[in-house]
Amino acid sequence: MPINTEILEKINEEIKAKHTKLLIVTKTRTEEEILELVSLGFCNFGENRVQEAEKKFSKITVNNKIKLSLIGPLQSNKVKQALKLFDVIQSIDRIKIIDEILKYKNEKTKTKNFYIQINIGKENQKSGVTPNEFENMYKYCIDKGLNINGIMCIPPQGKDPTPFFSEMKMIRDKIDKNLILSMGMSSDYKTALDYQSNEIRIGSLIFS
Repeated sequence: MPINTEILEKINEEIKAKHTKLLIVTKTRTEEEILELVSLGFCNFGENRVQEAEKKFSKITVNNKIKLSLIGPLQSNKVKQALKLFDVIQSIDRIKIIDEILKYKNEKTKTKNFYIQINIGKENQKSGVTPNEFENMYKYCIDKGLNINGIMCIPPQGKDPTPFFSEMKMIRDKIDKNLILSMGMSSDYKTALDYQSNEIRIGSLIFS
């Protein structure tokens, strides 16, 4: 599937104007498409599955500037593998995962940044802690020595994302205004920019 470079550049300019980072979602995309994106100067990618990411990115060694984020759910039996592969894990969502990550704290791992995923719409089918649970999980991480750099969410599909992005910003500001806000995707990134998202995750919109 070809990359729509016109739309990609337009989105990139919009995001840069807001001093926001563009994360290109490359799940189901090929190594060739990723290499084309790299040739265009894009190096920040997001993947949903550990095994798929490892299969693709282990072959892509032409650019050590590539930064890879895990944005999908992380299973406890994939933690060690993920820590060797991703620069950022955005989907911390339960104590079991935190404890598993801490087992490898003193080992040489690639992952340096961790985000807590918030289930901002309180949807049963989605991963993430509820807004009410967030502060306790954040404090648990800090107490255990796991530095949390940001928070991430996926608002309910088909609903106005405005109240959800507004709540995410309030949650962040209450805890630490320096935490990265990772919110906004192809369908709602313009709204996310209005609520000072630091990182936009774009996939389907630029592949057509």
